[in-house]
Amino acid sequence: MNIPAQTMGSPPANVTGVILAGGLARRMGAGVDKALLPLAGRPLLAHVLERLAPQVERVVISANGDPERFAAFGLPILADQRADAQGPLAGLEAALATIKTHWILSVAVDLPFLPNDLAAKLGDPLQRRHTDEVVVATSASQCHYVVALWPRSVLPALTAALTRGQRSLHEWFRHHPHRTVPFSPTGHAPDPFFNINCPTDLQVAEALYREQAAADASLTGFTCYRGAS
Repeated sequence: MNIPAQTMGSPPANVTGVILAGGLARRMGAGVDKALLPLAGRPLLAHVLERLAPQVERVVISANGDPERFAAFGLPILADQRADAQGPLAGLEAALATIKTHWILSVAVDLPFLPNDLAAKLGDPLQRRHTDEVVVATSASQCHYVVALWPRSVLPALTAALTRGQRSLHEWFRHHPHRTVPFSPTGHAPDPFFNINCPTDLQVAEALYREQAAADASLTGFTCYRGAS
């Protein structure tokens, strides 16, 4: 059940950010680690971390494989508790089973333009209604199920779904109440949930990044000029 919500306010306290970086990235080519792909000279993970970290108490990375590849970021690495790379549901299960904060804010590692008010907007309906529902981000009438605020109370439901062989986030949300919060681009920014699935997407992201940087620089210069007059 999808319940739209209007939002404005501040994020709930006691939130851990979880960057889901365990995808196989098949469309990027064999052996490619999407988290470490360069965008504007920095790994995708660095862009996501830069936007997420100021909004939460702490950040962890959900990923399988050798954790040393992320050593430079100095963050805890959570591996799935299940074998065979069962997708984001398994990453969320491991996070909810391990992290002690009441809420986790999940995002994917291929979303370099995440909004800076993501936690505040997703958390507002929870503060006003004092519920334990999952809150999901939307843009352009599309639900981004991987970008959501999750209470620890949903852990049994996630575990039950995985035990039944269910791996799809979309399918899980079909059967569990949740709220949605709409986001839209601001200023010269691209869609806040533009995601990078293939080499062409990475090229588009490079162009979007340059356009946004140029627009921001132009706006800053204009503001300084007006302020000095």
